[in-house]
Amino acid sequence: MKTVQQEVDERSTLTGSNKFELLLFRLGTDQNGARSELFGINIFKIREIVAMPAVTAIAGAMPHVLGVVNLRGAIIQVLDLPAIAGCVPESGLNIMLVTEFARTTQAFAVESVEEIVRLDWNCVMSAERSAGNGGLVTSIARLEDDGGGARLAQVLDLETILRNLTPTDRPDVNPGTIGPAIRLKPGAVILAADDSVVARALIERGFDAVGLPFIMTKTGKEAWDQLHSIAEQAEAEGKSVYDKVAMVLTDIEMPEMDGFTLTRSIKKSTRFHHLPVVIHSSLSGTTNEQHVKSAGADAYVAKFSADDLASAIRSVLRG
Repeated sequence: MKTVQQEVDERSTLTGSNKFELLLFRLGTDQNGARSELFGINIFKIREIVAMPAVTAIAGAMPHVLGVVNLRGAIIQVLDLPAIAGCVPESGLNIMLVTEFARTTQAFAVESVEEIVRLDWNCVMSAERSAGNGGLVTSIARLEDDGGGARLAQVLDLETILRNLTPTDRPDVNPGTIGPAIRLKPGAVILAADDSVVARALIERGFDAVGLPFIMTKTGKEAWDQLHSIAEQAEAEGKSVYDKVAMVLTDIEMPEMDGFTLTRSIKKSTRFHHLPVVIHSSLSGTTNEQHVKSAGADAYVAKFSADDLASAIRSVLRG
């Protein structure tokens, strides 16, 4: 039997090989009674999995908020994930997934949990939001089964789900606290990568507030390809890539190539290794911060605080 430390070490190794672990679960059938589909969440977002406890309903709660539970002295909000995804549980809400991400802790009720699978990010493709998923699915994971075939799992965008259900009156960007404009070399931009639609929107607002020009991409691979394209254009003009790109900002969880792999690729490249890289992720905690350091990133910022992001960018660019 593996020790806790062995499991931690194994998962730490994954961050250096473009791999991750996905918790698979089911939410029930769709509104038309069609077959139950598989959904997934990165295991790094899961704090624990428990049998569904008694939930205390809250008067005037937002739709799809079941209420709260007292979990070992902590009051945690519980969200009805099948209802959010438009599914109908066949056997009820039996399992509660307690998650930690984006500086918050909350729980999601699901019908059943299947298994944890280890995947390469190459097996995960970006989801087309025009396909009618309402922005709730970031990507589709291809899972090999024992028969040699393939199953598909929809990877949910928990950041978008949480933001839609728990809006705040506070502005995303406060001009009074974000600080002065950040000046780059003329013609230079920040290259950013994030697969979450809400995260991209928040990042763009933060950049606009401090006057930062940027190029936004949706995956680590797209950012890597874009970086090579910019470098080739710069060389054709007799310039350096550093004249065109001031810094790279990357999420960790992304289809095709994750942020750790993108960061390592940049830092190991003779063409790009002087480029500053800031990792901006909803995966918080000391373990992930250690992974960031081992990848060679220049800074880490937990999502989402426009003030913290602007401060990190200023610090890195000064360095």
